[in-house]
Amino acid sequence: MRALGLFLAGLLLAGASGCGRAPVPPTEQRLLLISLDGFRWDYVDRPGAVRIRELASRGVRAERLIPVFPSKTYPNHYSIVTGLTPDKHGIVANTMRDSVLGTFRNSDSIAQSEPRWWTGEPIWVTAEKQGRRAASFFWPGSETTIDGVGPTWWKRYRHTLPNAERVAQVLDWLALPADSAPALITLYLSDTDDIGHAAGPLAAATDSAIARVDSVVGTLVDGIARLGLTDVVNIIIVADHGMTEISADRAIVLDDYIDLKRVDVVDWTPVAAIAPRAGDEERVYRALHGKHPHLQVFRKGEVPERWHFNTNPRITPIVAVADEGWTITSRAQVERWRAAGWTAGATHGYDPELVSMGAVFVAAGPGIAQGKVVPPFRNVHVYPLMAELLGLRPARTEGSLDSVRAVLR
Repeated sequence: MRALGLFLAGLLLAGASGCGRAPVPPTEQRLLLISLDGFRWDYVDRPGAVRIRELASRGVRAERLIPVFPSKTYPNHYSIVTGLTPDKHGIVANTMRDSVLGTFRNSDSIAQSEPRWWTGEPIWVTAEKQGRRAASFFWPGSETTIDGVGPTWWKRYRHTLPNAERVAQVLDWLALPADSAPALITLYLSDTDDIGHAAGPLAAATDSAIARVDSVVGTLVDGIARLGLTDVVNIIIVADHGMTEISADRAIVLDDYIDLKRVDVVDWTPVAAIAPRAGDEERVYRALHGKHPHLQVFRKGEVPERWHFNTNPRITPIVAVADEGWTITSRAQVERWRAAGWTAGATHGYDPELVSMGAVFVAAGPGIAQGKVVPPFRNVHVYPLMAELLGLRPARTEGSLDSVRAVLR
């Protein structure tokens, strides 16, 4: 009898852990997509990233996730969920201008809800169109309808909302009955970006921010286990970009070369979007091109092809790109820095191929390979990966499932 009891106990333990259980088909798997804004690829190896490393050990970690150009928050978040570059999806910067719609700023909730800013099909629209519900606890593009479709559940962005409230809502969504729960959930956390800008990527304060978001990940993993959904929910952790140090000593002052009254600088640094007065483009280009050793200046249509940034109407006639660690600014801004005592910080937006701009990618779950480290890949490939994990037909994309097939179980 004791042997029989041990045998039955073994069967129960196997069932509880998922051993011997038929894998859940993609059409029944779910996906939790977590963005840790500004979480650089190498933050995984920092002391505070304990739970993220644990997740990577039972899943897949990329050496780094390569952003799109410019390596800013809004363009990259939208590229991750559409598989398109900014040239195609239209979110070419955090601040941009459209001849019909006016000015878009990432702080403008009215612009967020205007469908005409957003081109392409984000993964939550793909899911909803194919009969699977989606929920978004913050993500650029989720506060409007795209092609007339939005996520079933969504939240208007509030920067100060505590992470604990975000986590509680995600777990509540996951706890819904299987026939009504969202198949896809997005979650956004800003801690590492907020602190990274102020203190720099190597600071102790950044280690504390890493530990905070790591704790969120751990709470979610434990909550998924308590709900009995470890064999159902795939988790993908991404970031939009990395981070690199800047200082007041590395400033490119535009009004050393051009009259700022004769141009509109739509976005400043480290990619300056410059719109000269009509007919003045060539003069402004010649005044800037080759004048500073740490500034590359391009006419629209002549931006390096690898950046995919030449055709969208929202791209300005002149695009100026600072070298890593340099800031494009004005004389007035330099004076404000001096008055405030600012000397150094950190930022992003530079050439996506720079190692410092690389972002985190970690994934684990029933559809994910185990114990793998894969080479760097571009973030446009995340969309077809997510579609595959959810058993969805992907929309048109510049991403390729073949580029990330090694991530799949």
